Amino acid sequence: METSSSNAVAIHRYPRTLGRYEGQEAGPLLICLGGIHGNEPAGILALQKVLSRLQAQQLPMRGTLVGLAGNLRALEAQTRFLDRDLNRLWLAERISQLDQLEDGCAETLEQRELLETLRQLIRGHRGEVFFLDLHTSSAEGQPFACIGDTIRNRRFARRFPVPVILGLEEQLEGALLEFLNNLGVITMGFEGGEHHAQDSVRYHQAAIWRALVGAGCLPNSIPEAQQAAEDLRISRGSMPRWLGVRYRHAITPQDGFRMRPGYRNFRPVEKGEVVAEDRKQGEIATFYRARILLPLYQGMGDDGFFLALDIHPFWLRISRWMRYLHLDRIVHWLPGVQRIPGESGAIRVNRKVARWETVEIFHLLGFRKRRIEGDTFLVRRRQFDLKGPGQISI
Repeated sequence: METSSSNAVAIHRYPRTLGRYEGQEAGPLLICLGGIHGNEPAGILALQKVLSRLQAQQLPMRGTLVGLAGNLRALEAQTRFLDRDLNRLWLAERISQLDQLEDGCAETLEQRELLETLRQLIRGHRGEVFFLDLHTSSAEGQPFACIGDTIRNRRFARRFPVPVILGLEEQLEGALLEFLNNLGVITMGFEGGEHHAQDSVRYHQAAIWRALVGAGCLPNSIPEAQQAAEDLRISRGSMPRWLGVRYRHAITPQDGFRMRPGYRNFRPVEKGEVVAEDRKQGEIATFYRARILLPLYQGMGDDGFFLALDIHPFWLRISRWMRYLHLDRIVHWLPGVQRIPGESGAIRVNRKVARWETVEIFHLLGFRKRRIEGDTFLVRRRQFDLKGPGQISI
């Protein structure tokens, strides 16, 4: 893993706050973040362009748009991170100790500064808060969105005519989106394409305009929003609208992981297809027929690739009604399923008793986070699935 001292970079290429545009009337708060990984500046460039356009045209708007830059030190060094991945550090226990933490890690300083910026923005805001996290990847492929599977997030995602990925948050620990989503923020991650592709900045601009519409800041009728929708719709092509992640291939620097060439986001793979190699396993083959996501073609990162399956919209409609009917209240009636005393919304499932379909039922009901403990796994119902907290405390 590439590392560097936190003092290696003295001057930042970007300010933490890229810009702010206030609407003429009160409304939602939309925070857009680019560059949480230092080798992904496309989102920052797109935010600068959209903010300049808003200021130049003085478009009438409700609420507030704020553009932020993520890992300033890594952006200056043009590397994914210096010491640790800033998008894997947002764990509740770590956040509670962050003010006193002195570990010499460059990303600890970044996290402390970014957290304080978010606190100042969100503190005291009444109404919905939206957060859009802008990314690019080391592989080619069309734009797509990732959300934690809540009804509120789905409603926001429908304004983006791109493939929407569910379940990615189950595979990752410490992502900023998951941290904010658990506080009641409506969140989305947006992948705009390959790191250095010219279209990535354009697709990020389109995502920001669609986010302004989805948050209720701008009407859908403005030309910029209409053009953004058309650009994203064309980029999607014949891809399905909804997909669910079912597998993450985790790696370490010692593995010597190498992705085989030619894979791009959403490329179909067959069961048993060899897609990569490493020192431990040799050839790495897929477990089932699926679509590959985020194949790793860069030197840093702990995700080799993901596998996703198409989701038919019928199951999303069923899921929505099951949640509105609060059927999660009786899920403990299923065989091998029991509530965890003292933990609201938490369920323990005996894998020896419960059938595979039980896991899918939990997904339909909004239990999205799993942790395996021996013969059992734990799931937890998202607190702000249907309704927000009113005022967010961060």
